[in-house]
Amino acid sequence: MNKEQIAERFKELQDRICKALEKNDGKALFQEDKWERKGGGGGRSRIIKNGNIIEKGGVQFSAVHGKLPHKIKDKLKLNADNFYATGVSLIVHPENPHVPIVHMNVRYFELEDGTFWFGGGIDLTPIYIDKTEAREFHVKLKEVCDRYHKNFYNKFKTWADEYFYIPFRKETRGIGGIFFDHLNDDKGMSKDEIFSFVMDIGNLFAPLYCRVMTKNTNKSYSAKEKEWQLHRRGRYVEFNLALDKGTQFGLDTNGRTESILVSMPPEVKWTYQYEILKGSREEKTCQLLRKGINWIG
Repeated sequence: MNKEQIAERFKELQDRICKALEKNDGKALFQEDKWERKGGGGGRSRIIKNGNIIEKGGVQFSAVHGKLPHKIKDKLKLNADNFYATGVSLIVHPENPHVPIVHMNVRYFELEDGTFWFGGGIDLTPIYIDKTEAREFHVKLKEVCDRYHKNFYNKFKTWADEYFYIPFRKETRGIGGIFFDHLNDDKGMSKDEIFSFVMDIGNLFAPLYCRVMTKNTNKSYSAKEKEWQLHRRGRYVEFNLALDKGTQFGLDTNGRTESILVSMPPEVKWTYQYEILKGSREEKTCQLLRKGINWIG
């Protein structure tokens, strides 16, 4: 499996996900914007907005190559000068506060000296945490992980808890999911086996999230619940701009800014010292924004 074949499979994954989200939303359609990167490569940015369910979403494909910036070489302790990176990354911001924000990405990175690795994951950011929904989400992730290695779920779930943690807020971004990086053939799996795992994670996204969308989209919500959603979206922005490595990599490699920052929500609020009432659903959600929760039980 060479890099061009991997990129082609990722493009097909983007197609499948977009079709599933359009069908489930029932109104909005993706608009595609093809772009080229000055340093080499390009991609397809697909945006959906103002739908029945989805207020704003993006499903991005990219395959970029060129000279590796010194900043990244130093950070990753790499010696090679040229790189190739391809992947699919998506974000969905629903209109209804009872439908969680979701993020997923799968990616492949290769250097001119033959070094390669895969990365990716899925995580869920509910505005109001539903323990049953959280359990169902994690059970499905574990089922995929268990097909490949008995330790994958626990390892990658812990990794997600650590990665999607906002230290200056002392809380997690949501209920996590799985996160993995630097998977290559020194982990006891062949390149094709790792790619199969990565694709299974990518293909899990649409049926998993569309079920969550359908379940919650008709729930009524108040102005107060909408305000809470906008407040919580602020945390999402804080993480993506201050901590997310994918955002940093895209900006450091002179990627397309519009595509990199498409993950930002369409509307957000930062309320100074937001008042959370004792015993409220908002307080109960905040109490569950922590690392190490065994959602499966």
